[in-house]
Amino acid sequence: MTTKRNVYLNMKPLDEARQILFDHFPAVGTMAAETVSPPDAVGRILAKPVTAKVSSPNFHAAAMDGVAVKAEDTFGASETRPKELQVGSQARFLNTGHVMPPDTDAVIMIENIQMVGDDRIRIEAPAFPWQHVRKMGEDIVATELLYPRGHMVSPYCVGALISGGIYDVPVRRKPRVLIIPTGSELVDWRTTAPESLKPGQVLETNAYVLEKMIAACGGHATRHERVMDDLALIRQTVADAVAGDFDMVMTIGGSSAGSEDYALPVLQDLGEMLVHGVTIMPGKPVLLGDIQGKPFFGIPGYPVSAIIALEQFVQPLIRRMLGAADEPRRTVAVVPTRKIASKLGVEEFLRVKLGQVGENIVATPLPRGAGMITSITEADGIIRIPSHSEGIKDSDSVQAELLRPLSAIRNTIVVVGSHDNTLDVLADQLRAGDAALTLSSSHVGSMGGLMAVKRGVCHLAGAHLLDTQTGEYNRSYIQRYLPDKPVKRVNLVMRDQGLIIPKGNPKRIRGIEDLGREDIVFINRQGGSGTRILLDYRLEQIGLSPEKINGYSNEEFTHMNVAVAVLGGAADAGLGIYAAARALGLDFIPVVTEQYDLIIPEAHFKSGNIQVLLETITTDIFKQRVEALGGYSTENTGNVFE
Repeated sequence: MTTKRNVYLNMKPLDEARQILFDHFPAVGTMAAETVSPPDAVGRILAKPVTAKVSSPNFHAAAMDGVAVKAEDTFGASETRPKELQVGSQARFLNTGHVMPPDTDAVIMIENIQMVGDDRIRIEAPAFPWQHVRKMGEDIVATELLYPRGHMVSPYCVGALISGGIYDVPVRRKPRVLIIPTGSELVDWRTTAPESLKPGQVLETNAYVLEKMIAACGGHATRHERVMDDLALIRQTVADAVAGDFDMVMTIGGSSAGSEDYALPVLQDLGEMLVHGVTIMPGKPVLLGDIQGKPFFGIPGYPVSAIIALEQFVQPLIRRMLGAADEPRRTVAVVPTRKIASKLGVEEFLRVKLGQVGENIVATPLPRGAGMITSITEADGIIRIPSHSEGIKDSDSVQAELLRPLSAIRNTIVVVGSHDNTLDVLADQLRAGDAALTLSSSHVGSMGGLMAVKRGVCHLAGAHLLDTQTGEYNRSYIQRYLPDKPVKRVNLVMRDQGLIIPKGNPKRIRGIEDLGREDIVFINRQGGSGTRILLDYRLEQIGLSPEKINGYSNEEFTHMNVAVAVLGGAADAGLGIYAAARALGLDFIPVVTEQYDLIIPEAHFKSGNIQVLLETITTDIFKQRVEALGGYSTENTGNVFE
């Protein structure tokens, strides 16, 4: 039986797709008004201008503790010719905030008066009119405009609203959005234990993420229960939603061109398609439409695609409906840590980690898969690579949209190089000591780390490069590749490296020599990594050609990814650290104990952040946490080598 597949009928560039959407739904600030209390108005958009009903203060008030006087009664007073005033008729004691007595217009501070008997005071300086007095209406004058329509109420505004006598605040009703997750593979995390997940099942998370994103831009979202991949069922659910009191409807999943992607046929049956497919990555399969005058969105099912589609289309439309400004993110110039290729014809939203190294803010790309939610949760910024570009050179300066404050980025230690699980422990331990200090690590292999040090785009590199001639680690590579770059080499850990294999060793693997067997599938580390150099050295020692290893060209960038490949059955063995095998309950065949060092340029070595890092790795708590991972020794941790 053949199944019908959709095609992208109307692919549009991002700007054109947005304009089509906004032109079709042109109403700006048309959500009906409702009234709420001042505290409940925070974060809401004013539907009408708000004018004060009363002045604040609504009386003349003393601004200091002292005596209220009529200023002209004090004229002529000086140190050489002090003046005395009668308490009760010419001077009246009062405290800060008290109502000014009639016929008084100034306050003399209590520190500047002298008592003369029980009923007279002496002053040595005159007061001027309205000295130390809060005049009526000093803050707010009745009938004046407090805030125009379209203003977003902040926590600071609450005091002004109440002080101005505004107890019922007119705000625009929040657009109501129904989110319909679709897909027979989805399961509810609230009723599904993590360990009970079966192959093919996916925990439904997108609806929760999009719900909070809609709330953040002023909308109100309702999550529908998961709807199975059934055309009639999805159609009925969407039709019921449109007939209800929702202002817009969206489905999640099924917006692409697969045989079981039903968002497009549902829209074509119920309404009008505006755009199917936008030339962005991630987010290409987004679907924009109109059903009975209400916006309809087919949101892609991959998490990052869903987030970007919502940010680029749904959130701006909600803000327009509320009459709120659509403020762009702040941008900053950044320099990539390495060359970044990109696909022509598609605008790419590249997620990056950022950190300030010297005078530059450097950007390291995160994994680019649309299904990798961590690629956006870990991101500090987004570089938008235009559709006409094939990528970014490592010498280019480009703009990045900030996802974190610039102050946080400037307080980030940038580590580039070999992956090690202890870096995660170090990042957490640094935050425990200083919540403002973060560690950003990018895994490009030991040689990649040295090249990053050479180019000045990181604060330090992690490396475990074996010199096969001397048996030493890292020193000869530093001499060869960083001859003009003074650095310090600091030992982080000694660690056990070996073959990660399935629990129980079902294929009876004994060592590296077995990797040449036809029934063994291997998973490798990327070229330039210390693990790859170690493997190639051992293969040469035993005379085993890489061409005879099934999977030698299959590469991963971290020890944990190697372990996951073995756990998932994609490989029978991979070379990695014991801690990764232990973390996932896998078996391990030791090969070598190796030295993992931090390579720190002298230009950064004495900086405050690096000194905090060096102090942290020598603490007992850090060493205890590292050794608890298994396969590590901290005997030499913190030792510094030139």
